[in-house]
Amino acid sequence: MIKFLLWLLLLVFSPLLAVLAVVLYPLVWLVMLPFRLLGATVTGAFALLEGLLMLPARLLRGGSPRRE
Repeated sequence: MIKFLLWLLLLVFSPLLAVLAVVLYPLVWLVMLPFRLLGATVTGAFALLEGLLMLPARLLRGGSPRRE
């Protein structure tokens, strides 16, 4: 909602810039999409590495694998 209101404000002050923002926003989103997927993959890899490194401690502790 805030983004929409800011866009309306931009439309009032600079209609050409507001239309340009509407046209370029999907293109910027498409360019950023691979980086977001790469970030999710790296986060998953680090979570897997953490799980593997913490497995012996979990087994020795005998607790549940869930974090609470």
